[in-house]
Amino acid sequence: MIPHELGNLSNLHYLNLHDYYSKFKVENLNWLSQLSSLEFLDLSLVHLGNVFNWLEVMNTLPSLVELHLSYCQLPRVPPVLHLNLSSLSILDLSSNYVDESAISMLNFPRWVSHLKTLLSLNLANNNFQGPIPNDLRNLTLLKELDLSINHFSSSIPEWLYDFNHLKLLNLRSNNLKGALSSAIGNMTTLSSLDLSLNHELEFEGGIPGSVKKLCNLRTLSLSNVKLNQDMADVLEVLSGCVSEEVESLDLAGCLLFGQLTNHLGKFRNLAYLGLRSNSISGPIPMALGELVTIRILDLSDNRLNGTLPKSLGELTKLEELDISHNSFQGEVSEVHFANLKNLRNFSAAGNQLNLRVSPDWIPPQLWVRPLEHLSYLDISNSSISSTIPIWFWTMSFRMEHLNLSHNKIQGVIPTKLKLDFSASYALVDLSSNHFKGPLPSIFSNVGALDLSNNSFSGSMLSFLCHKMDELKNMQVLNLGENLLSGEIPDCWSSWQYLVAIKLSSNKFSGNIPESIGALSLLESLHIRNSNLSGKLPISLKNCTKLITLDVGENELVGSMPAWIGKRFSSMVILNMRVNKFHGRIPRELCNLASLQILDLAHNRLSWSIPTCFNKLSAMATRNDSLGKIYLDSGSSTSENVLLVMKGKVVEYSTILKLVRSIDLSSNTLCGEIPEEVTRLIELQSLNLSQNSLTGRIPEGIGSMRYLESIDFSVNQLSGEIPQSMSDLTFLSHLNLSDNRLRGRIPSGTQLQSFGPTSFSGNDLCGPPLSKNCSVDNKFHEEHEREEDDNGLKGRWFYVSMTLGFTVGFWGVVGPILFNRRWRLRILPFPWTD
Repeated sequence: MIPHELGNLSNLHYLNLHDYYSKFKVENLNWLSQLSSLEFLDLSLVHLGNVFNWLEVMNTLPSLVELHLSYCQLPRVPPVLHLNLSSLSILDLSSNYVDESAISMLNFPRWVSHLKTLLSLNLANNNFQGPIPNDLRNLTLLKELDLSINHFSSSIPEWLYDFNHLKLLNLRSNNLKGALSSAIGNMTTLSSLDLSLNHELEFEGGIPGSVKKLCNLRTLSLSNVKLNQDMADVLEVLSGCVSEEVESLDLAGCLLFGQLTNHLGKFRNLAYLGLRSNSISGPIPMALGELVTIRILDLSDNRLNGTLPKSLGELTKLEELDISHNSFQGEVSEVHFANLKNLRNFSAAGNQLNLRVSPDWIPPQLWVRPLEHLSYLDISNSSISSTIPIWFWTMSFRMEHLNLSHNKIQGVIPTKLKLDFSASYALVDLSSNHFKGPLPSIFSNVGALDLSNNSFSGSMLSFLCHKMDELKNMQVLNLGENLLSGEIPDCWSSWQYLVAIKLSSNKFSGNIPESIGALSLLESLHIRNSNLSGKLPISLKNCTKLITLDVGENELVGSMPAWIGKRFSSMVILNMRVNKFHGRIPRELCNLASLQILDLAHNRLSWSIPTCFNKLSAMATRNDSLGKIYLDSGSSTSENVLLVMKGKVVEYSTILKLVRSIDLSSNTLCGEIPEEVTRLIELQSLNLSQNSLTGRIPEGIGSMRYLESIDFSVNQLSGEIPQSMSDLTFLSHLNLSDNRLRGRIPSGTQLQSFGPTSFSGNDLCGPPLSKNCSVDNKFHEEHEREEDDNGLKGRWFYVSMTLGFTVGFWGVVGPILFNRRWRLRILPFPWTD
């Protein structure tokens, strides 16, 4: 609590109660009224949600010059008729939107417009809506106006351009529309202008030429504003006095095109240049080397090409460089980096650059020592085909992000590294290269590690069981698609924070270790195609947060555990295909309401399909519950799974959350296809082929409107094809071959679009088959009558035989049983009545 005794300090001029820890919750501010000499008051982050007279109290402080009430959860208050804040110059009411009862949602605080002495007004992040209020036009002395992160939806009002004292104007993240008026040139005192993230703001003809007059401009941010302008014109408009003074220029996502020109070299005071996500093409001009003060340069996601200019190496103050996802080509050598002594973050992913540095080259010590501050390096997908220089592995980088993935980098990673990955949630991605040799144990402490699709070999023992007494921080581990061998070590108990494990496509042996059940946070487990045997460990049921379980294409045995359906209530993907599981499909699987993909194909499962499948609600309603497993805002690993769809093996990743599939093919399931399956109306693929299913195709199958693939082939299904199947307009793969189906194939564009092989091995007629149904129908009618006649004759035969046997039997046996004299004469052994 804030002590009310502070009110006794009647001569107090300065009071800062800014609550950085948000511990103060105030019910009464009346004690403030006694501080009539107060000139500075900061109550930011103090909870004032229950102080409904806060404005009335502030009005008792006539000497107040500066008032900060940000993040106070201010309630709505009635306006004060006579404001007594004639000295107030700085007012900060930012970030007070909480809910519908808060100040911002119900009305704009119009009383602010009466504070004509204001020099600085901050109303950011309050969810204000509608047009920018005209009441603000009275505040003509303003030097700073921040209305960012609201929902103002008007154009920029004309009266605002008359604020000729304004130095800072921040209208970022609103819904402003229209264009920037040429009258912007009247605001010659502006030093900071931020109109970014107004997606409906569209400059007809680009940046007005009058911007040339803003000679005091230090910061210009127009990101995601639709400029539709040639980059050469932008540099021309901003040349002159603007280019001489501007320090920060953010034009990301502005629909810019054309090429960078040598006008770029005129921006000699530029510290930040952001041009990402445009369509700028051509080479980087040599004039780039003249930006001697540049610290952050972002040219990513454009169409820049050519080679990197050697003048890049002259930017001695450069700390962050991002040229990723362009079309740069050619060689990159030590010359490009010789003077970049302050470089911390470097990203060149998605280009065709060739690193031409000798593996044995040791850079000058004057360069190496400053580069020890490098923490972010991304040169993924850059066509690098050499080995990593030895000096790189021996430097004492404190890396937070290292991405060398999708190159052709070769060699062995040394077992002893000086690289420091102790930063929280550090990311290391060396996937899709040609690395070989044993797994380096130094990576065991990173937050996310991806070494997949390489040629690492040998046992996991030294990596997984390294310093078992230390709890590891890793959350994501991907070692899939390597040449790892031996048993998976039983050392998982010290990896408690793991959320995702991918070990698929290796050459392991033995069982899934019991200690994997100690990973209570585990959400994704992929061990597909890894030569594993034995049963699923019962300890796995402790991993109750599992979303994905992929153990397909192994040699696992035993019955399907019922606890899968009882313990994994959040499961979305269950893949157990191509194993040796036997017995029935447990009904408990029907409890998996979030299940979107069920693949039990190529096992030895028997009995019937559970009739409770209609409880798999994620297949019956659109949910899209599966996305990515996020490590943090800067890195993530996507879920992926191999599925047989439309007769082909397909890997799904980015659109996986949209997929709904059931595959029970190649088992020994029997009985009928349950009608309940047809209630899974969101299902896209249903494969029940190569079983022993009988009965008819369910009539309700036409209601499964999103089905793209049906395979019921090689079963014993009988009867006619339901007419409703012709309503499946998305169907692009159909296989009903090798069953006992008969009759006419239902007419309609959909079914007639498939080839004859989709219906072969049955007794069907009509297009696309060559059988004529008119002749075939007569045959069927005669055949059915003959069957009926034969059936009637057969039934009378068996009835007659039964009656004859009954009469004959009792005719002989009856007298013996009921006539004592006959019985004794025929059967002489003793009888007792």
